Amino acid sequence: MKPEARSDLPAFERIPRHVAVIMDGNGRWAGSRKLPRLEGHKRGAKAVEETAKAAAEAKVEFLTLYAFSVENWTRPANEVKGLMSLLVQTLKQYEKTLNKNNIRLMAIGRLTDLPEKVLKQLQRTIASTSSNTGLTLVLALSYSGRVEMVEATRQLAEKVRTGELKTSQINEKAISDHLYTNGIPDPDLLIRTSGEMRLSNFLLWQISYTELYVTQVLWPDFGREEFFNSLRSYNQRQRRFGAV
Repeated sequence: MKPEARSDLPAFERIPRHVAVIMDGNGRWAGSRKLPRLEGHKRGAKAVEETAKAAAEAKVEFLTLYAFSVENWTRPANEVKGLMSLLVQTLKQYEKTLNKNNIRLMAIGRLTDLPEKVLKQLQRTIASTSSNTGLTLVLALSYSGRVEMVEATRQLAEKVRTGELKTSQINEKAISDHLYTNGIPDPDLLIRTSGEMRLSNFLLWQISYTELYVTQVLWPDFGREEFFNSLRSYNQRQRRFGAV
């Protein structure tokens, strides 16, 4: 199934294969409007839909969204419960949109941390979109870059212990192959909304040579035009990967 077509797509010389996004500002967006924090998260879910459709339209191959971190479990119980319920609702609501736009859903992180109801709905939506061939939308859920590297290290250590792997065979590729993102190219572009200048424990290994784009726009206000602004900025960069 082909994605929805628009006639006003800007012309970009280069399209990043993989765009990652730290979605920040839902709480501040709600607070500035004297609304409950969950209302900010609900509007943020709409921004996810708009951004995914824009990425699919631009022929980006992978879009990874930092949806919920391991550290987010320490937030107030009512907020966490509301976020999990919203995730289930959003997965159900947008399943048709994903299929209509030929978007495949994936998820990375400590997925077994998720409540059973959330995990089941996530697995259903992933299965429903598994044959789509356009954009791959990757949700980072209960994700931590440091935890990811610790788990990869443990897997490698166990393979050395059992004799399946020699220490001399541990290289960058071996480590990458044991990360949650195995099979996914490293991000070419990392977007952070709300103006914060930090990585927040996101894709720490994978973003070694990723181009960074920080916008003051709060995530609920992010959408198609803001996404294209990030691609315009990306097209102005000269990527050297450590060379001259």
